[in-house]
Amino acid sequence: MKRIIYLVGLLASICLAPIETYASSHREAPLISTDPLADNTDVYAFKSPVNKENIVLIANYIPFEHPAGGPNWYSFGENVRYEIHVDNNAQTKGEDIVYRFTFRKINEDPSTFFLIRLGKENLKTTYKCERSMDGGRSFTTIVENGTVPPPHIGPRSIDNKTVGLGSSYDKLVEKSIMTASTGEKIFAGPVDDPFFVDLGGIFDLGNVRKSAGRDGVAKFNCHSIVIEVPVATLQKNHKAVADAANILDGDYVIGVYASASRQKIKTLYGGGDVGYDGEWVQVSRLGMPLTNEAIIPIGMKDKWNALTPDKDLQFAKYFTNPELALYLDDSQFGKAVPGLADLRIQTKSLGSFDFRNGKPGLFGLKGNAALDGTALSEAAFGSILLPDAASPRAVDILPIFYTGVPNIRPYQLATGKNGDPLAEGKPFINNFLPTLGDWLRLNMAVPATPRNDAKFSSLGLVQAAALGLTDPAYNTTKTLQWIPNMDGFPNGRRLEDDVTTIELQAVGGVVLAAIGLWYDDYIPKVTASPVTPNLLSVLTFNAGVTKNDTTLKSVFPYEQNPWPGFRGNSYQGDVVETQQPGPLVAVVLNYDCMTGAITFGRTGGDPGKTIEYSAAGVVNGIWGTSTMRMIETELRKDNNSRSVLVVKARYLGEPASEVSTDFEFRKPCQSNMRIGLSAGENAPESLSAVVMGNPTNNEQVVIEIRGAEGKKVQLDLANNKGQVIGQQVIYNASASERRSIKLGQASGIYYLRVSTVNSKYTVKVLRLQ
Repeated sequence: MKRIIYLVGLLASICLAPIETYASSHREAPLISTDPLADNTDVYAFKSPVNKENIVLIANYIPFEHPAGGPNWYSFGENVRYEIHVDNNAQTKGEDIVYRFTFRKINEDPSTFFLIRLGKENLKTTYKCERSMDGGRSFTTIVENGTVPPPHIGPRSIDNKTVGLGSSYDKLVEKSIMTASTGEKIFAGPVDDPFFVDLGGIFDLGNVRKSAGRDGVAKFNCHSIVIEVPVATLQKNHKAVADAANILDGDYVIGVYASASRQKIKTLYGGGDVGYDGEWVQVSRLGMPLTNEAIIPIGMKDKWNALTPDKDLQFAKYFTNPELALYLDDSQFGKAVPGLADLRIQTKSLGSFDFRNGKPGLFGLKGNAALDGTALSEAAFGSILLPDAASPRAVDILPIFYTGVPNIRPYQLATGKNGDPLAEGKPFINNFLPTLGDWLRLNMAVPATPRNDAKFSSLGLVQAAALGLTDPAYNTTKTLQWIPNMDGFPNGRRLEDDVTTIELQAVGGVVLAAIGLWYDDYIPKVTASPVTPNLLSVLTFNAGVTKNDTTLKSVFPYEQNPWPGFRGNSYQGDVVETQQPGPLVAVVLNYDCMTGAITFGRTGGDPGKTIEYSAAGVVNGIWGTSTMRMIETELRKDNNSRSVLVVKARYLGEPASEVSTDFEFRKPCQSNMRIGLSAGENAPESLSAVVMGNPTNNEQVVIEIRGAEGKKVQLDLANNKGQVIGQQVIYNASASERRSIKLGQASGIYYLRVSTVNSKYTVKVLRLQ
């Protein structure tokens, strides 16, 4: 669920996302929880980060796939219709475009109980993709025999040339990327589940463990359908982005939802045969995350799953007084849920407006001339947004689910409003598609935020709003301009977006504050700034887990390879295969305090690409591939000069890939150390890590970690190519935490990176023969 527009960066505001609790829709309704092959888990829709004229649509299915779930491994169902629906025109009923997938399986060697043996694959899965451009009345096949990668069982089944398939899993994924006859790029197969949430905390009646949650879907897989399609295919008049009037052009808004359908009749025969007959019936659907899971009451969940969005008005009452709001209200159950104590809904915004459940909200303004020209006037949508004196959240939550948010008053940033929430503000969002149903809405004209942009944020529109309200680059004018993360949730949904945190902030009233309806501790003409303690409590709140447990790919299909069964999701066998490397990070491998000699290096990134480095203050500090440099003598000896050296790295000839790290070259010298190893983000002095017995000729070493007491700590071990070969997580570190780390089998240099939520520290480990 989501709402939309608002703040958080540490300042003011806007989010307008929907409501309720968290967790993408995994097992969201009683009936579908017994049919996992047809269960939608998540839907994503976002602008391609590599092609401004393309949109990426992702529909994930089959929740909580254990990587070692053999011998009957997870797969798409043969008797299920998996569909992605796109609505691009509010004047037509229902969807306008449909992508339909049906799967089939064969056994290449039924004489074995193994799924893969001697180069052959059992339950080998292929698919047909059909496309309808007339709302599902007719379909054309665009991929006839698409291939699905097998489960990532382990190195012997996948990589071994004698008894397995003899291919890396990366190559299997690459071979499974299809190009449709109509130009779309398509992938269907198992992937790491990209969603992240503290399921155990959230569903324990909001028992949020802020900054210390446990990801309930970490190291689980799911099955994904990924389509990258030109904007011109999805836009109602087949226009390209280049033809848009501006970055909020309303003609470029689409709605997306995914579904799964089965035939009505299932017959069990003798000998294990099963028959399917009758018309197709929808058994699962998903548009906005968490609608069914956290808003629709349990007695209505199965009914909601069976309906299409055009029948959603019957559920509107569950959005105008959301249940979760009761736990953010001290007059109800708020005092019993301390995990949500930072989120408190406005009871007297601007001195008079109460938005708690059953209260009037803005209804007292209904019919007032001050509403003329706004979305709240009776001539516009006042009958829906201000339906009665007891539906306060119809003004902020309901629009996100049923219509999207228009670029008209009052749904604009508070920037330039001069204290009047009904005044014209800074344009910020327009994903208005008034189809009166649950769709994940996206304005395709909004540019993508580069993933390596310093202002890229998993808080999506929340962070974009914060920038629009507080950053001088954007808050000095009401003129429409692009702000980083305008392409984030709830304007569509990117894989990185932290929808749980955003949505909980929205239930706590952040949307209202976005349009200038500030929190109770702001007194007009008295309080100096609307960024009050109450607002800061909402802005600094997080839901405990704020990112995925592994990396994402920078290119299609964007989701990461599935976790291998050989390593499991709760245990780890011998590390005999490498994982996908993390993002490129510049590091300092060695620094000699006596001579100023410094050695640059990197972790993560593409191991097949050459890296070049540069650093101001270094002899010959221009871009070059040499890693051995020397800090300028004058800089090194002048104790009054700056002590931070900015080390930059990038792929050779690829300026856009540039990353940097700060290295305080005086700190290791003050500690009488020759090697300074800070992986780059100004790790606080309190965080430290020491390898006991380094160098070593043992297969494992012991590391002692200090300065992370009570925090979640992640340990990543990389080889000298920057490839991550091992990981551990400490969920609640002690004051002096010791852990045993198993090194790779080869001698050489390894890098152990220790990370907390706000600090990182890297140690070089030398393994001798």
